[in-house]
Amino acid sequence: MLPPLSRRQMLQRTACGFGALAFHDLLQAAVTPTSPYANGVAPKAKRVIFLFMQGGPSQIDLFDPKSFINERHGKSIDSPLPKQITQVGTEKFLALGTRAPVRPRGQSGMMISDLLPHLATVADDICLLRGMNADNPQHAGATQQFHTGTFTEVRPSMGSWISYGLGSENQNLPSFVTIHPQGIRTYDNSFLPAAHQGTSLTVPASAQSLPVENLRNVSESDAIQRKRLDLIQRMNRQLKSDVVGDESMEGMIKSMELAFRMQTTTPEIVDLSKESKATLDLYGVGGKDTDKFGRACLLARKLSESGVRFVQVSIGGWDHHGDIRGNLPKLCAQTDQPVAALVKDLKARGLLEDTLVIWSGEFGRTPWSQDLSGKSPIDKHGREHQPESFCSWMAGGGIKPGLTFGESDEMGYRTVAGKVHVHDLHATILHLLGVDHLKLTARHLGRDFRLTDVYGEVVKEILA
Repeated sequence: MLPPLSRRQMLQRTACGFGALAFHDLLQAAVTPTSPYANGVAPKAKRVIFLFMQGGPSQIDLFDPKSFINERHGKSIDSPLPKQITQVGTEKFLALGTRAPVRPRGQSGMMISDLLPHLATVADDICLLRGMNADNPQHAGATQQFHTGTFTEVRPSMGSWISYGLGSENQNLPSFVTIHPQGIRTYDNSFLPAAHQGTSLTVPASAQSLPVENLRNVSESDAIQRKRLDLIQRMNRQLKSDVVGDESMEGMIKSMELAFRMQTTTPEIVDLSKESKATLDLYGVGGKDTDKFGRACLLARKLSESGVRFVQVSIGGWDHHGDIRGNLPKLCAQTDQPVAALVKDLKARGLLEDTLVIWSGEFGRTPWSQDLSGKSPIDKHGREHQPESFCSWMAGGGIKPGLTFGESDEMGYRTVAGKVHVHDLHATILHLLGVDHLKLTARHLGRDFRLTDVYGEVVKEILA
C-alpha cells in the first residue's frame, strides 16, 4: 500500500498544468509560515511602517522637557557620568534648555514641541515611549542594535526577521522594502534566506523616474520577458542541482521570479502622480521643505496598502553636536507634516487599526550642552549622544493611543519608570504581529538565533 500524499505533494499535483509560477503562488497561499512562531493570540497588526530618524533626535527638545534644565539654562550642573568617562566638548556640563515650548496636546495631554505642530494634531492617536534605552553610545553600533538587536555581530535586520516569520501579503511585491536606507546593515538578511533582504528604494523625483532600478520591462511584451526568464531559470536550477545546498542560488531563483512579477505590478503602485491633490497636499508633496520626505511617506503608505509586510523609511541629519537650536527646526520642518499625514491617511483609509507605525532614532541627546569649538555662545551649542534615556512613539496595530509611558529623572538623563529596552520594543512589535519572539529563531553556526537574542519582554502596559 502506498503511503498517503503529503500536503505539499497534493498541492503539487493540483498545480500541474498551471506552471511553476502558479504553483509557487498556490503553495505560498496554502502554507501558513506563522504557525511555528505564533504567540497564541490573534495578531493586532498585519504590517509595519518604521520611520527611522537616524542621528539621534533630541527627546528633551521634542517630547520630554525638564524644568530643572530650563531653569538652569547656560549654568553648570552636576555631571551624572562616572568620573572616568570623558565626553568631548561637554567638560563644563552647561544645562541647555529646550529650543521651543513643549506643551500638552490633545485630550491625552501628551507633551509635544511647538516644532512639531502637525504631530501635535494626532497626539491622541500615538503612544509616546519616554523611557527608551539602548546600549551603545555610537551611531553605527546603536543603529545596528536598533535594527538587528545587536551591535557586535552581523545579524538579520528586524524587517528580515518579520519577512522570514510572516512572508508577504502580496506575492507580486517584496515582503520588506526600505526607502533611503542608512547602510546595508539596516536591511540585511545576514544568515536568513536571501529572499528576506530588504528591497532598497529611492523616492521618485518625477513621473519619469522609478524608485527601483530596472523596474521597467525592456522586452517587447510580457510574454517575451517570460520566455527569457524561463531560460535563465532553467539554467539556474541546473546549476543549483550541481551545487547542493546553495542557498544564494535558491534566493536568486526566487528573486528573479519576484522581479518579473514586480515589473507588471509595481510601476502603478509607485506612481504618485495618480494620487489626488488633497493627498499630495496632506503629505507636503511639492513643498519646499517637505517634498522629499513627503513622497517617501506617501510611497510607504501605498506599498503597505498593497501588501508589503515591512516598510522602512529613513532620514538622516539628526546628529546635532553643534547649533542644535538652529538645526533641529530644519529637520522638524522636513518631517513633521509627512509623518502626521501618514498617521492621518492610514486612519482615514481604515488601515491604522492593523498597521503598526513606529517612529524613533537610534538614541537621544543629553540635557547638557556640547561645544566642540570651546568658544561658542551657549545658544550655538549642540548636544551629545544619550542611549540611557530617549523617546520613541508608536501608533495603530494594537497600541494604546494617547498614552505616555515611561519617565526620566529630573535631569532627563536616566529612565526611572517604564523602561523599554530595544529588545523589549522588538519583542512587543513581534507580539503585535502575532509572533512569539522566543519562537522566531533560525539556526546558524550550530545554535539558534533570534531578533531579541536572549533578552526581551513584551511591554504589556502599552497594548490596547
